[in-house]
Amino acid sequence: MAHNKFKGLGVALVTPFTSTGEVDYTSLRRLLDYQLSNGTDFLCVLGTTAETPTLTEEEKQNIINLCRDKVQGRIPILLGMGGNNTAAIVNQLAKADLRGIDGILSVCPYYNKPSQEGLYQHFRTIATHSPVPVVLYNVPGRTGVNMTAETTLRLARDCENIVAVKEASGNFGQIDDIIKNKPKDFDVISGDDGITFPLITLGAAGVISVIGNALPKEFSRMVRLALAGDYSNALTIHHKFAELFKLLFVDGNPAGVKAMLSSMGLLENELRLPLVPSRISTMERISAIVKELNIKC
Repeated sequence: MAHNKFKGLGVALVTPFTSTGEVDYTSLRRLLDYQLSNGTDFLCVLGTTAETPTLTEEEKQNIINLCRDKVQGRIPILLGMGGNNTAAIVNQLAKADLRGIDGILSVCPYYNKPSQEGLYQHFRTIATHSPVPVVLYNVPGRTGVNMTAETTLRLARDCENIVAVKEASGNFGQIDDIIKNKPKDFDVISGDDGITFPLITLGAAGVISVIGNALPKEFSRMVRLALAGDYSNALTIHHKFAELFKLLFVDGNPAGVKAMLSSMGLLENELRLPLVPSRISTMERISAIVKELNIKC
């Protein structure tokens, strides 16, 4: 099986926008510097949190190029590359310039709701054609279909290029089943900030995080403590951020984390339709917590 580089704190990068709606590459560079200097273990580029469906192909390529040039191989880059048309993803893989990309994150097909056999064949086809390792992404709340533990484990055993799953089903029984029965070199990565601590205690290898955009130093410390078995100190940090975990998602993602990043002065609080900024009441509470935590950029 291919080696999984995606362990510890992975950050699902947001896409900053200007007040006039363009991609804010200056703020993106600033955010990347912030990640690189504050303990982030790997970056997830062009995932859900990046508002990727609203980006043009040119914007996506510009973002990939900027991230690749800024990171310069210092930490791994996981690139979002999924969809509900298997042939189109295979074609995309054939044409993509994946220099400096350490793996792809491929989401379960959405809208057309394939069977478990369909999911298996979809991901097996992608793994066969991908020149880099593949991380599966199970997020039934967004896709309308849940990839069962049985299907995930079947893919893990049959496809040596599939190295991990980002699990965002919220189903502890299902996730624990995968962790308990997975091949040795296959990893489970948390897809939810709020349950990262308990999942690591079960055997997860890390998280692909939203809150890490704003708190990479603090959240990476929690992840490292938990991975090292220091559950007491890790739990203290987990509890410290309990309210933030809820606030960042109450108005949808990435509205919450963009409100937080804006209050920290890292970017403008701008999203692209159909997404809109958090409600004023949510933003005020997030800003208050940022001040209470005395977070320095």
